[in-house]
Amino acid sequence: MPPDYFDHVRSEIAPLLPPTARRILDVGCGTGATSAWLKTLYSNAYTVGLEGNPALRSILTRNVAEAHIVDLNQPIPDVGAPDLVLFLDVLEHLVHPEELLAQVVRVMADDATLIISLPNVAHLWVAARLFFLGRFDYQDAGILDRTHLRFFYRDSAYALVESAGLEILTILRNGVERPGARRSSLLLNWLTMGLLRERLTEQYVLSARKRPAPIIMQQFPVSVDVRS
Repeated sequence: MPPDYFDHVRSEIAPLLPPTARRILDVGCGTGATSAWLKTLYSNAYTVGLEGNPALRSILTRNVAEAHIVDLNQPIPDVGAPDLVLFLDVLEHLVHPEELLAQVVRVMADDATLIISLPNVAHLWVAARLFFLGRFDYQDAGILDRTHLRFFYRDSAYALVESAGLEILTILRNGVERPGARRSSLLLNWLTMGLLRERLTEQYVLSARKRPAPIIMQQFPVSVDVRS
């Protein structure tokens, strides 16, 4: 695995962050490097990290206020009512990601912001290898990370989020909208006037919040004038 596999700071989520955060939950947080970075932005926030790799416990406890080493395929411990939740590069590693997502949505604050990143298996280069070579090879990281159990494309990523009772606020497309994207991808996106944008997207990064409850209008019986 790459050296920064577990301690990469996901600073590209900055445009998706809310103005304030009181309690931050980082799910599948690795060493908690992103939580530590968020603490510099929200100095009064309380940070909670959930991680499945016990080898990361010692460094994680230094980066978050409350660290839990847990099996994310099982029910999670009490995490309070976070108002900023991160699911960065984690759901695709789970057997039933929708179950973990639903658990967290149930307990998070009503005004919480939730940020999720999911890889795009419909990326052009994955499709090209299948089409021209008839194969794909798992890798140490990226879209075809060998530890991925689930694969997503645009519509299935959106459906996962919305099925948890969330509405999508903002979408970032890593690979074509992120500083540092490959020049070839940027050029191809420009040459096709954005028609291949979804196929050049390596990863969807979404911000979402709980879907507002529907307003039920109270119905009153129609009055009848019996004097007539």
